[in-house]
Amino acid sequence: MTRIDVEIQLIALVAAVACALPGVYLVLRRLALMSDAISHTVLLGIVLAFFVTGDISSPLLIVAAAATGILTVALVESVHGTRLVKQDAAIGLVFPALFSIAVILISRYAGAVHLDTDAVLLGELAFAPFTRLEIAGRDMGPRTLYVMGSVLLLNVAFIVTFYKELKLSTFDAALAASLGFSPVLLHYVFMGLVSVTAVGAFDAVGSILVVALMIVPPAGAYLLTDRLRWMIALSALLGATAAIAGYWMAWLADASIAGSIAAIAGAQFLLIFLLAPKRGVIAQTLRRARQRVEFAQLMLAIHLLNHEGTPEAERESRESELHDHLRWSPEFVQRIVRLAERGGIITRDGSGRLFLTPAGRAAARGAISA
Repeated sequence: MTRIDVEIQLIALVAAVACALPGVYLVLRRLALMSDAISHTVLLGIVLAFFVTGDISSPLLIVAAAATGILTVALVESVHGTRLVKQDAAIGLVFPALFSIAVILISRYAGAVHLDTDAVLLGELAFAPFTRLEIAGRDMGPRTLYVMGSVLLLNVAFIVTFYKELKLSTFDAALAASLGFSPVLLHYVFMGLVSVTAVGAFDAVGSILVVALMIVPPAGAYLLTDRLRWMIALSALLGATAAIAGYWMAWLADASIAGSIAAIAGAQFLLIFLLAPKRGVIAQTLRRARQRVEFAQLMLAIHLLNHEGTPEAERESRESELHDHLRWSPEFVQRIVRLAERGGIITRDGSGRLFLTPAGRAAARGAISA
């Protein structure tokens, strides 16, 4: 493994974790689409700042991009605040307009500069190590690594400092306001942080991968835990894993690194989506099947209880007649009777009649009284 390989993996790792941390709150606040909007509209701030400075590496580009991200949020909130359109529609109105202005400016006035839509949208991690940071003639390493490292530290510091405020305003903004701090102000500061994160990762990974790393790992973590601290940690872990595994997938397949990282992140989410212990598709399917069987056993117990001591009790309690009375298939009747007998809810005699046990009678009465 060469030095370049190590540096590419470090850049991908740091960028993935830096994007995943604010992504947790975007997912919890149901603002995943806003990350897509911001990651595109900040291009307008980058372009305008470049026209002013003439330097693609100027820190003013990050400041302008963050301001454009906040402008995007303000415009979306203003349009949504009219109550004439929903928030997703407001995002769909604002971000194409701002992004298209940036694309027009680039194509018209910056065609001969290393500032093009392909580089911004797709990025290329393989080229990131070749832009070096030099101090007093000494090579300090890839400049992108220092940029994303600074963004990561900024995100960590912000989340640690305002952890309680972010948690409260995310889950109960009204209570946060009643306790004396402004959820709106915190929201705009946070969106500014998202903008800084997006523009910091532009040169290395592109806006498409920024969206993937901001949303996919937190979405997967959301399916695995109900605790915010664990969700943050799992999001960072999933993002870091996707970054490293994606690099090696790209190396083996001779493919795009950014595309491979996004593909690994998507594969991670698919596995979690299917296999998560509580919220996965398979777990939910098994839970619904188990609940259906348990409900059917309870219905059988209620049916037998309702006909105890009645003239039709003998006919209504025969296993061979239940499919007609309960509208169940004969196979399902046999299954439920077998499980109910095994669970101590019913007993049966040699003629095929079913009788409630004391436990089954108590369960049926409890369900009726409830």
